[in-house]
Amino acid sequence: MKMDRKNLSFNTRAIHAGSEHCPTTGAHVAPVYRTSTFVIENVERAIRIGYGEEKGYAYGRFGNPTVDALQEKVAALEGAEAALAAASGMAAITTALMANLKAGDHLVVGDIIYGCTYGFVRDLLPTYGVEVTMVNTTEPEAIKAAMKPNTKVVYIETPCNPVLRITDIQAVADIAHEGGALLFVDSTYATPYLQRPLELGADIVLHSATKYLNGHGDVVGGMIVGSQELMDKIRQPYLEWFGGIISPMDASEISKGIKTLGPRMEIHCANARKIAEFLDAHDMVDEVLYPGLKSHAQHELAKRQMKDFGGMMSFNVRGGFEAGKLLMNSVKLISLATSLGCVDSLIQHSPSMSHAALSQEEREAVGIAEGQVRISVGIENVDELIADLDQALNHVKKELNL
Repeated sequence: MKMDRKNLSFNTRAIHAGSEHCPTTGAHVAPVYRTSTFVIENVERAIRIGYGEEKGYAYGRFGNPTVDALQEKVAALEGAEAALAAASGMAAITTALMANLKAGDHLVVGDIIYGCTYGFVRDLLPTYGVEVTMVNTTEPEAIKAAMKPNTKVVYIETPCNPVLRITDIQAVADIAHEGGALLFVDSTYATPYLQRPLELGADIVLHSATKYLNGHGDVVGGMIVGSQELMDKIRQPYLEWFGGIISPMDASEISKGIKTLGPRMEIHCANARKIAEFLDAHDMVDEVLYPGLKSHAQHELAKRQMKDFGGMMSFNVRGGFEAGKLLMNSVKLISLATSLGCVDSLIQHSPSMSHAALSQEEREAVGIAEGQVRISVGIENVDELIADLDQALNHVKKELNL
């Protein structure tokens, strides 16, 4: 018998939602349904399933029980009616946008977002006849000024990659809806544990499930979350016909990772706060971009719409581009990798890695300094992480005579 999980705590929902025992064998952990197709009893039932008149499975691209379980789990955590799993975070983002934009429509989007999303909306969407306006989404008035009669979607990241700007979700939702547009929020950095955009008025929440949802760096996946109506519109025909579906094995791994999301995020956040304070006081660091610091421009907003401040931060190393690169080569415990959200700490030089596609002028305009380093703080012993950063910063200081 299924329990009504609406009033259960986050950690309980993370463990139990979408984690039913196998009804056939009673297995504590449900099996992974590794099959491309499903045998149907008769033609009459096949027709009913095909027309959506009966719940069932016919072909892997149209549905799979393991994928359904992941979708149920994420929807429960976001407080949503439904969710869709995709093959990657970018598959989720591009499918959701293409399902809601057509030639002649207008998109308002943040001027600093994940590098691949930036490239998609700047370079590819216009080739399909979609008009795109990029604005600083931390200024609601800038979004309001950018709205047009044909604006169909407003798209924001908060916190945004890699400069950790915070956007007022509720204020932007009001502006988008007043103009007849949908609000999409990429909430990858925050996860549903720290932030639930749907409760603040967003229409669709997007996640790179590769990151914190999975948490272990061994899976690529994405999530689209929202109302049943919107998910149905995106699923058929867009997700099914574009074919950007997630594999059952990857869906199972992400479901497993989500079970420990709450405890992991608590440690990520606690470690990040200590590291941000350490970096803020270091003589080799010009600026720390972390919403948990009171000096952050949107600290109060972050405190209002997030449970905690997350495990992501960027900081500007004194010495510019060469200092940033040298730091990357000087850390010993922290891994140089362009992803994020893993249990182990990852570091990257944003100007030469995740946002290298932007020109120097474009990067400077949105606050990506040439010596900017991004850290995805893991759940290791925080004192050992700080010691690693300290020795690396001191090495840069010595080598560059700073």
